[in-house]
Amino acid sequence: MERVRLGTVEIHTEEELVKKIETSLETGTPLRVKQGFDPTAPDIHLGHTLGLSKLRHFQECGHTVVLIVGDYTGMVGDPSAQAETRRRLTRDEVMKNAETYLDQFFKVLDREGVEVHYNGTWFKEMSFEDVMDLASRYTVAKILARNDFKERMAAGRPISVHEFFYILMQGYDSVAIRADVEIGATEQLFNLLAGRDIQMNYGMEPQVACTFPVLTGIDGKERMSKSTGNYIGVTESPGVMFGKVMSIPDALLPEWLSLLSGWPPGEVERLADPARTNPRDAKERLGRRLVARYHGEKEAEDAVAEFRKVFSAKGLPEHMPVHKTPGNIWIVRLVKDCGFAASSSEARRLVKQGAVNLYRGDGGQEKMNDPEAQVTLASGDVLRVGKIRFARLDVEPS
Repeated sequence: MERVRLGTVEIHTEEELVKKIETSLETGTPLRVKQGFDPTAPDIHLGHTLGLSKLRHFQECGHTVVLIVGDYTGMVGDPSAQAETRRRLTRDEVMKNAETYLDQFFKVLDREGVEVHYNGTWFKEMSFEDVMDLASRYTVAKILARNDFKERMAAGRPISVHEFFYILMQGYDSVAIRADVEIGATEQLFNLLAGRDIQMNYGMEPQVACTFPVLTGIDGKERMSKSTGNYIGVTESPGVMFGKVMSIPDALLPEWLSLLSGWPPGEVERLADPARTNPRDAKERLGRRLVARYHGEKEAEDAVAEFRKVFSAKGLPEHMPVHKTPGNIWIVRLVKDCGFAASSSEARRLVKQGAVNLYRGDGGQEKMNDPEAQVTLASGDVLRVGKIRFARLDVEPS
């Protein structure tokens, strides 16, 4: 229970979990501890690892971890904390995103004894009669009681009927795999509790819901999310991962050290106190820790050395991606083509903010401030966007 409580926001209910653990010890039967992941983007990020770390605690205590890859729920989209209806993904989009998930899960979890299920396994076998039966086991009144829907209704924003099905589907996942415990972020509490109700309506003992904090993204403002771009993916390169950690606002250090480092409270308190530890040094220690965790100790040492070279010595990294480009190109297109912006509008914003620089082969440097500029390039030029994103340019013959 001490391990379960560590970093947990709420256990609903703790008394039930204690009883489940006692029964598990008496019978020698491991608890089945579930977490679901909807592959709405191709990578998992540090925010996801908070739940995976909690699953690891259960795993190390001898219980069975059950991962649900939501190939069907991912096509609906979780309405939690959403002000608008999500765009529906196609099955092809969801399955393409899911391809990378398994290897990423096991950067945190031990593969031994982990069950992985795609929820399409049971949902694609359902008849419409089965769907109606599922829908009869939960009420519209309970669904409309959740804050997300209440706020959207009050503001006159539409709610699609298929969004209601997300709650039913996630709850039925717990029925299908006979979950004893479900892990989720605090914003998932409604869904987790709905899963308890749905299990009881199928005649099962309800799962215990354990919630963990939502991790603030590298911007220091919003929750970490792929859609806002304020994330660190667990498969990002060591240099990018380390650089992003170094870029976080100082005010974010207490939260990140507490949730991500794994260090004891006394060490976290010392590193988070700017009167005792320079924030830059604390970020460097945390960045090294995270890179070592997901890439290895040598890669962490190299990332630190590379960062110091670039940002202390004002040099350029030795290793960076190479991007083929025409010799004459619109600066906005160049930024977008290099993968440093998801859209032309985002690339324009980066240029206007002064975040885009060109380093010329002759040693010169140009800050790009005009989003309408056409630039003439030579092979060996380097594009830099923000503090940590670089691309060496290879000009295609005209």
